[in-house]
Amino acid sequence: MLDAIRSFFKASMLPADDAPPQTRNRDLRLAACALLLELAHADDAFTDDEREHLSGAVRRHFGLDHHQADSLIHHAEQARQQAPDLWQFTSLIRENYSLGQKMVLAEIMWGLVFSDGELSAREDYLMRKVSKLLDLEMAYLSEARKRAENGFGEGGPGID
Repeated sequence: MLDAIRSFFKASMLPADDAPPQTRNRDLRLAACALLLELAHADDAFTDDEREHLSGAVRRHFGLDHHQADSLIHHAEQARQQAPDLWQFTSLIRENYSLGQKMVLAEIMWGLVFSDGELSAREDYLMRKVSKLLDLEMAYLSEARKRAENGFGEGGPGID
């Protein structure tokens, strides 16, 4: 378990061009999943609805089966708990995702936030903070929120 976390941090410190594509994709998935988990825990209640939404989103958007998704979520939770802040996750995504991929991730994040039927002040704050760290303009964040509220964050293309 610790080897997977060490591998993530070691690979995420490499310039994007030096990391093998397999490693970069795995680490990007881990970083995105860790951000999703941070949002899920933001209101101090990781509900069954949020858990189900997260698992489904990870499977759909990363093209994983149930076992792979569970493994990714498990490793991302460990990485999230060990992380001193969100920068290591957001910087990796900011440097490697296109604007379109960031928008899809923002929709997934909003979908997760709304999956329990409530938007807490902490979730709203964290969404704004993460979006700023990802270099998403407020207009993009608002657009992603509207799409998620209307159910468009549920399906659609993956972010790989």
